[in-house]
Parts: sequence; structure tokens; C-alpha cells
Amino acid sequence: MFGELYFDLEEPWRDQAACASYSAEVFFPPSDVPGAARTAKSICATCPVQEECLSFALETGQPDGVWGGMDASERRRYRRRIRDRARRKAS
Repeated sequence: MFGELYFDLEEPWRDQAACASYSAEVFFPPSDVPGAARTAKSICATCPVQEECLSFALETGQPDGVWGGMDASERRRYRRRIRDRARRKAS
């Protein structure tokens, strides 16, 4: 459906992204529309660099959009879980 995907370690992860041929609007849908991120997430599910994309979004604190298959609220919850786990481990 989304074409052939491949993973070449010599190329930067963005060049490998399944989203590269789509409009940015697909990945930055209105947050007040239920299910608006569904299309973006389905594209992310086919992406060979989904983990790299999500790591980038988490490391750089991307506040909006779908990155690595997670929308902004999912990334906030994920970061909170990671932070809470680290706190429990440290105590």
C-alpha cells in the first residue's frame, strides 16, 4: 500500500522514513479532531526508522505532531513513565 520500504544504514534516518513522500499536514493534524492522527500512525507503523524518529522526537522535545507512531500526548505520557521508572530505580 505504501510502496516498498528498505533500510540502508548509510543513509540518514530521515531519508529512510515512510513519511517522506507525504504532506506534513498528515503528521500535524488538528489535535481537537478525534482520530485525526490515525492516518499518520498507520504510515508510521510501516516505517523502517520508526524507533529513530521517536527517539529524535523524545530527545528534542517535539511538542506537536506524530513522530515514531506517537502523538504529542502519548509522547508526554511515555516520557513521564520513563522519568518515574528512573526515580523509582534511584530510590
